Amino acid sequence: MQHRTITTAALAAVIALAVPTNAWASSSHSDHHPAPTSSTVTYTASDAVIPNPQRGFDHTTETHYRADGSGYVPLDQATLEGYRADGVTQIVRVFYMEAFVDQRHLSRTWLKLVQHDYDTARAAGVSVITRFAYVQGGAYPYSAPYGDADLPTVLAHIKQLTPVLRRNADVIPTLQEGFIGLWGEGYYTDHFASDPTNPGVLTDADKDARRQVIAAELAALPSSRSIQVRTMQMKQDALRTTSGTAGALTPQQAHDGSAASRIGHHNDCFLASPDDFGTFLTDPLSLDQDYLAADSRYVPVGGETCAVNAPRSEYPSASAEMAKYHYSYLNLDYNKDVLSTWGQAGMTDAAKKLGYRFTLTSSTVTSGKHAAVSVSVRNDGWAAPYNHRPVQLVLTNGHRRVTVPVRADASSWQPGTTATVTASLRKVPSGKWDVALAMPAAERSVARDPAFAIQTANVGTWDAEAGVNELGQVVTVRR
Repeated sequence: MQHRTITTAALAAVIALAVPTNAWASSSHSDHHPAPTSSTVTYTASDAVIPNPQRGFDHTTETHYRADGSGYVPLDQATLEGYRADGVTQIVRVFYMEAFVDQRHLSRTWLKLVQHDYDTARAAGVSVITRFAYVQGGAYPYSAPYGDADLPTVLAHIKQLTPVLRRNADVIPTLQEGFIGLWGEGYYTDHFASDPTNPGVLTDADKDARRQVIAAELAALPSSRSIQVRTMQMKQDALRTTSGTAGALTPQQAHDGSAASRIGHHNDCFLASPDDFGTFLTDPLSLDQDYLAADSRYVPVGGETCAVNAPRSEYPSASAEMAKYHYSYLNLDYNKDVLSTWGQAGMTDAAKKLGYRFTLTSSTVTSGKHAAVSVSVRNDGWAAPYNHRPVQLVLTNGHRRVTVPVRADASSWQPGTTATVTASLRKVPSGKWDVALAMPAAERSVARDPAFAIQTANVGTWDAEAGVNELGQVVTVRR
């Protein structure tokens, strides 16, 4: 796009056109000793659904790889681009590995298929919440043997998947634990419960085997990425911690790289019953509920609904719980009987608030020898970004572009709060610069792709080509 270069004298008029309200203050100065000038702009919030990365409704997909090589349905770029055009920026992808349940070696052919899916998603600007599993459930009731793999096989497969997971972490926002049991949900299992006919009772040996899977996954992923487990008890068992707020992450532990900070939650029977069909397991249930409310401030939470359970599954209650548990994503495809009760207004509201929703409130630029920019951003969503998100100022002057890192991480911007960040422009060359706020992806492979950058929920600020949020401000840097 064509960037503007605006004189100080014309700036007030430009701001008046660009934003609804503004404040302008300046000091008198001599030709030889110009005093600093400042300009403050406030912004109009947008009511639109913003298709931002790693948040919002998702579509859930699955593919298979059976012993005869059949069943694999690759991702289709046009389909993913259609999702994105509809405001959906991520999918949940379940890779069923039937062919490998009894063998420890993953075929190069299958690994290439998986890699191709990630390449397709990246080209479409879509992220892939990933799960690996060996078997689906049939008709209820389910009975042993279920058909999942044993611990040595699982660990061998995770080791072989490590290069794929690390290579594609830019489009894998989080990894669901998977591997164990039907659907990879960790319950109906032949090898991770001592009595497969009673899979709800776990011995110390069972818990240790599950800890090994979680440890292997955390080691396989880059330290910037997390996994999700199916119940709160799974995380508590893995870490040998208690339920309730006493066992949850503290603000000091958040994003510190520990195992606790890298294990989130996915609830695949959200709202279905008082305990969400065995998701909340403590007595009283409030212990797990309090645990999740606290823990979810810093780790990924998502899932799907699975049964109508009025009035809890209706939108007033559902939205309150998604806010309480800091939901970042929810399956758009299931359960449609539940989602249909939310109505268009409820679905639109959820599409806006799942995850983060950053809204510019104001910015102030100070021109002169000690030029600086300050920007305030409010989080109107239900969660903070659960992955590191850098914050930058992007200054443009004709064809010149300067990026100024800001000492901030948007993952710390909790819902219901306003963050103000300030950056000095002491290293920026002299001149007049248009100012924008950028929150690109942290990974270099997609850092320049606007599809993976964060757009604020404002009117008239987004530059879709550059992937930045224009502040409608010009700053003059003097040396």
